[in-house]
Amino acid sequence: MIHDFVHLQADTTEEALAFLAQHKDSCKIICGGQSLLILMRQGLVAPEYLIDIKRVEELNYINFDPEEGLRIGATTTHRAIEQSPVIRDNYPVLVDMEENLASIQTRNWGTIGGNLAHGEPAGCMAPVLIALNATVTLASVERERSLPVEDFTLDYFETALEEDELLLEIQVPVMPPKTAAVYEKFTIIRNDMGIVSVAASITLDDGGVECRDARIALGGAASTPLRAKEAEKLVVGQKLNDDMLIRVGGKASEEAEPVDDIHASASYRGHLVETLTRKMVKKAWEQAEALA
Repeated sequence: MIHDFVHLQADTTEEALAFLAQHKDSCKIICGGQSLLILMRQGLVAPEYLIDIKRVEELNYINFDPEEGLRIGATTTHRAIEQSPVIRDNYPVLVDMEENLASIQTRNWGTIGGNLAHGEPAGCMAPVLIALNATVTLASVERERSLPVEDFTLDYFETALEEDELLLEIQVPVMPPKTAAVYEKFTIIRNDMGIVSVAASITLDDGGVECRDARIALGGAASTPLRAKEAEKLVVGQKLNDDMLIRVGGKASEEAEPVDDIHASASYRGHLVETLTRKMVKKAWEQAEALA
């Protein structure tokens, strides 16, 4: 049962931040609301005020600059990202991820900012953005700050957002030459929440033979989306071969901190991390080779 609350409609970012400053101890932001309303029905959260930012059009945009990269406003829907020609041309992994994120009804209404701010460790969005070296911009009435997406989620459903802060924007840098990024999640039912997911980005050297840079991000494998930094070290400077892939997959599984739940055991999740990491590193490498 949802407890009574006061609905506050914000029409501008300034108005939303003012509401947050006034009610920061007793409010929640709502935009799509598809995750928040479930928590409210379960009695896990009971805010006195809901600050609705769905009409804040100044946060609804997709902008791309060939030198500066991609900027996505927090209230941009998943469907808008999925259907964006500029994202498909420059960051196809985001489109691939969005097409399998959830049902089309959810993608039509849910937003990128809400997805990240929910802090779900098995969410699709964060691992891909971590692999792409993305950052987020957060703001309150008093200040604005940015931090890497890999540092944004702190624990289960806990993020770096302060009580009076609003997530404004996601920034994704231009992908370097000879770089490819891929993502896959393991699910029982298509478009359902992933049991484990892996995103990988591979940048090859000028000759297109050795790895110059690698980023590997895991979802559903710990209490937060996790960057497998030790596994990345086993890829950089190497050539593609089966032995390297086996070692990288094993190291990523060692870095994971999975738990048992009704969906899968910790050991099974560890096996999935190992298998998907090998698969994603190889796939990203081969796509990067095709660009070389």
